[in-house]
Amino acid sequence: MEPHALVERFRKKAEAVSAVVSEVETMAEAVAYTVDLCVHKEACQILVSGCDESLSASGKDLCGLKDWGKIIAAPGLDAATREILVARAKENGISVIEDGLRQHLGGVDIGFTVCQHGIAETGTLVLDAVSEEGRLATMISEIHVAVLPKNRIVPTAENIADTLRRYLARHPNYLAFITGASRTADIERVLALGVHGPLELHILLTEEA
Repeated sequence: MEPHALVERFRKKAEAVSAVVSEVETMAEAVAYTVDLCVHKEACQILVSGCDESLSASGKDLCGLKDWGKIIAAPGLDAATREILVARAKENGISVIEDGLRQHLGGVDIGFTVCQHGIAETGTLVLDAVSEEGRLATMISEIHVAVLPKNRIVPTAENIADTLRRYLARHPNYLAFITGASRTADIERVLALGVHGPLELHILLTEEA
């Protein structure tokens, strides 16, 4: 299948499961997209019962209500991309964290990751997520922004079977296959988004490898 056709098939399948798919030329553009998305969303904060009441300073600390502002979780980035992200986020009053995500389980606005492969057949992202921080970034954020180089899109999972076996041969190993935003129909068969993960998945297809 021609590269353009692969990209279009991936886009169609990903959009069918509620992903937002956009194209960017560079990682710098991907960073700009992510920061802008964070600027225009409401800050997230999950409150423990009773913590929305008027509290003393010590009570606020106990409830974890310190004002972190908006947060982008971006573990595992290369140094150049990290530098661009931190600088642009700082200009907009946004914090960038790479580790300690367990301390922010109720307040990460965007998880920003770079994926290793995309599967056109199902619109699925393949993320090498050996790091716990990487896994948390894709699960506890309100929005997951995933960057995917176009030349990493393959027709089916079988096309990267050998690569997947090499990933899984490592110890420890952990591969994430992500198809669309988090969804469930556990309760009375009513479809709900964001119950077990991000409310939104944004996929940025880039020309950069």
